[in-house]
Amino acid sequence: MITTNLLGKPSLSIVSGLTVAILGLGGFMPDRASADSGIDQARVLPATVSTLPVHRGHHGNICVQVARAARRASMYEAREDFLLSVASCISRGESYMDCLPDAWEEFREAQDLAHEQYEARLEVCELVGCGVYNPDLNPELFDSVVDNDFFPLIPGRTLVYRKVGEEGEEIIRVTTLAETIEIGDIECSEVMDIVEIDGVVVEDTRDWFAQHENGDVYYVGEIAKNFEDGRLKDLDGSWESGEDGALAGVIMKAEPCPGDGYRQEFFLDEAEDIGEVISLNETVTVAYGTFTGCLQTRDSSPLEPGNAEHKFYASGIGVVLEIDLESGERLELIDIINN
Repeated sequence: MITTNLLGKPSLSIVSGLTVAILGLGGFMPDRASADSGIDQARVLPATVSTLPVHRGHHGNICVQVARAARRASMYEAREDFLLSVASCISRGESYMDCLPDAWEEFREAQDLAHEQYEARLEVCELVGCGVYNPDLNPELFDSVVDNDFFPLIPGRTLVYRKVGEEGEEIIRVTTLAETIEIGDIECSEVMDIVEIDGVVVEDTRDWFAQHENGDVYYVGEIAKNFEDGRLKDLDGSWESGEDGALAGVIMKAEPCPGDGYRQEFFLDEAEDIGEVISLNETVTVAYGTFTGCLQTRDSSPLEPGNAEHKFYASGIGVVLEIDLESGERLELIDIINN
């Protein structure tokens, strides 16, 4: 909480402390004069970044090293966003001190998220191992035909799902297309995933999958078009194996066993979903019917700490139910259309 003076303005000592904490400027006390003095505050590393512990005892644990480097990068980004937020506020005619409190709150939230993501990545390291993530993606080992029992992709088939949540009624149509596509030299099956909320399209995605000769199904990338008010908003969430360091991951193992943990995708700070096998013999009832012998997984991402869902896969179909573990919302299979 920001302390204010009798006029409701942040006290100079508090403002100074905030800026010093972020900019790491020692005893420098910012005021209107010093803010305009020509000192390049952005050149100085924030104390919260520069003093992060190195912990040199994990030279062999690549996963932990990556988690620490990613946290440091997030702290740098938070610092830059703070400075830009203050600059933008000043450009609108606000005073330097009036601009700091909101920017500080945003900085602290970004700081907290960076630490939460770091802790979540450490949990991932415990689950998937400490070594380098470097799957063998030799194209000769893959086929675009995906016939894994719990993740079959049948061209022309559409799985329809429904969820009722805070945003309204969500309908998702997942269609395996007849055409294949080459991603990173791997011939992939292409799946069209269209999301509507109350009849309005909010996402139109193409997902790419290929099956390894050992039966594992790999998730090789996606292009996600996100819409707002009927217009294309962004392509957030898009990634392609082999581009900018992104790597394919396993979406379904050939022989899943309880306790198995695996990366479903890996594009640092963009796509880091993790899967863990929970059970192989669940009974699930959804709008479409009752299914026995279902595979249950727990899916999560260190990019969204605390958020996770349980997915249930039926033999010969794929996903029949998803349950958000925080809200309890259920995404249920309601129809199968074969064309």
